[in-house]
Amino acid sequence: MTDARTPAPERRSDLDGLRGLAALLVAVYHVWSTRVSGGVDVFLFLTGFFITASLLRSIEREGRVPFARFWSRLVRRLSPAAGAVLLAVAAATPLLLPRPAWRQVSEEITASALYYENWKLAANAVDYLGSVSQASPVQHFWSLAVQGQFYLLWPAVAALAALAAARTRSGGRIGVRPLLAGAAAVAAAVSLAYSVQATAADQRWAYFDSGARLWELALGALLAAVLPWVLPWVRPHARLRAVMGWTGVAALVACGAVLDAGRMFPGWIALWPVLAAALVVVAGAGGAPARGVGPLLELPPLRRLGALAYPFYLWHWPILIFFLAATGREQAGALGGAFVLVLAYALAAGTEPALEGGVLRRLPARPGPGLAVAAGAAFLVPVLALMPVWQARLAAGQERLAEQAADFGSYPGARVVDDARLAASLPEKPVYPDLTDPVDPWLTHTNGCNAELTGRELVVCAFGPESADRTVAMVGDSHVGQWFPALLEVADRRGWRIEVMTKNGCAFSTDPRPGGGEAAASCEEWKAQVDEELRSAPPDAVFTNGTRSAWAGKGGSERVPGGYLARWEEMAELGVAVIAMRDTPRLDFDAPECVDTRGRESCAVDRGETLAPRSPVEDLGGRLPSNVAPVDLTGHLCPDERCPAVMGNVLVMGDDDHMTAAFARSLAPALEEALPEDPASLAATAEGTEADGGGADDTA
Repeated sequence: MTDARTPAPERRSDLDGLRGLAALLVAVYHVWSTRVSGGVDVFLFLTGFFITASLLRSIEREGRVPFARFWSRLVRRLSPAAGAVLLAVAAATPLLLPRPAWRQVSEEITASALYYENWKLAANAVDYLGSVSQASPVQHFWSLAVQGQFYLLWPAVAALAALAAARTRSGGRIGVRPLLAGAAAVAAAVSLAYSVQATAADQRWAYFDSGARLWELALGALLAAVLPWVLPWVRPHARLRAVMGWTGVAALVACGAVLDAGRMFPGWIALWPVLAAALVVVAGAGGAPARGVGPLLELPPLRRLGALAYPFYLWHWPILIFFLAATGREQAGALGGAFVLVLAYALAAGTEPALEGGVLRRLPARPGPGLAVAAGAAFLVPVLALMPVWQARLAAGQERLAEQAADFGSYPGARVVDDARLAASLPEKPVYPDLTDPVDPWLTHTNGCNAELTGRELVVCAFGPESADRTVAMVGDSHVGQWFPALLEVADRRGWRIEVMTKNGCAFSTDPRPGGGEAAASCEEWKAQVDEELRSAPPDAVFTNGTRSAWAGKGGSERVPGGYLARWEEMAELGVAVIAMRDTPRLDFDAPECVDTRGRESCAVDRGETLAPRSPVEDLGGRLPSNVAPVDLTGHLCPDERCPAVMGNVLVMGDDDHMTAAFARSLAPALEEALPEDPASLAATAEGTEADGGGADDTA
């Protein structure tokens, strides 16, 4: 196969328009829709296309990849605008966003500046497609991180292709183009296969995974490599190219409107916008065909937006997030959205002259690689220097508050329910834990004892003496794990041994986890290991969920799932008692954010909105196995029929449905009073009942 030279670079005005259209679609869908526009996928595809074309020209001209010049130009072009936006976000966050968001934003600003924001989001299992009011103002940097990682990888691949091509010249030359095309084809095929699998298993992770996105860039690279061979076939067919161009644009515009595919990206469904962009690229490569899509894409507004696509993309998302935070809205609305887009365009248009016509114009016309890198990176240095200082100040404030909270007289938490005198005389203090870090993880979630959402391995952690008379196993999901700080204190006083077996999103139930995917599959595998562990070394009692609460506004109600009952009966057969904890409230808002923005008094909900009038366990009657001890501390979570966000100066809920560790610890006295003195006696009673023929099924 003969090699084909990459033509001298020419400005494709239609591709400027395509970039502008993609940028507009991204912004419009972010502002007014929760669907995926496909615009980001177009950006990834075009990145692969343009970068590969540039590398091929360098190799064919110089015989090598000029790494220093290539990367220095990228740094000089990308870093100034990124640094300006990140600094603006850092300045606006303390003014406009609630305190619980500050630490997350500061960490994500650092991740964005260093081009690993996609991995940061993947690790946090952030739902990028959910409500933007809960999103970080730099979350959109994930796609730039994917591109940045491609910029590091692909020149090395191109250099290897150039080296291989040079070594084959003596035995019949194979040019660099087919070698690089082959590498791109393999990368695209492998990455696409992985993307389909990863999206089916855990879409939230796959959305940000560079491996699941590489195929989009690789397809762009493949087209850049083979385009000179494609052109002789399509150039003479102007009518065909016109149809291709219009089809590509129509498919791209229709992508988000036709496909409700937000939960399917970036698997095979992302081929829709990528192939649409490919059609436009091929259609215009041989010259604008008559009646083609060129006149539309070459409209001055689209071309101008395409030229500003990078800064426009950088600005539109933080402006939207700050607008929603400042106005207290969940959606921007028609006029608000228009304001966001106009302001984003104005800032994008101002960023270019401010940087290029300001600081950067003082550089030489052709700066060397070192100077270009230094000039570009200088815009990120203040960002990277500011974030550790900000985080250190937040940590210092948290430490000061933690020292104050050691005084139980000022921070009694749930103890105020049982001490009317304390409740009446309690001074109002700053809420603990500090609202800038309200997660306040339980010990089991910080020492490796808890399996994550897609974790498959059971980890058993034991607390307390091996010689303890009684062993209690905490088994279930995070709504079980949240009781650990309280149960540990009780166990210490009673001399019990606690064995922790918890996994996020995986209840101690025979029912499968809803939703399917990797989380459901891993849950079943984990539960099988739990079953084996409990049967091989039965504890005296299992501490687990007794009910499942719900928010009434979403059509749910508190109940005892049938899978819970089935597990309790299995424990009765093993001679194991069950301590069934009534579930905690579920809110329709984030408690720390509400307390920070609206005040503690405004963040309580009626108990009936999330819990039943009485525990559903009480309605089981004779169906309740005799080895089960129901425990209900609702009176300490929702006294006087109200569930407050703050009690005794302690934050009750760390999000919308989990207690903070500090509040859980304050429940230890109430939990100890509610627990049976000897849980093993329940199992003994159950065994005796079954021996007499009076099992639960007989009394139902």
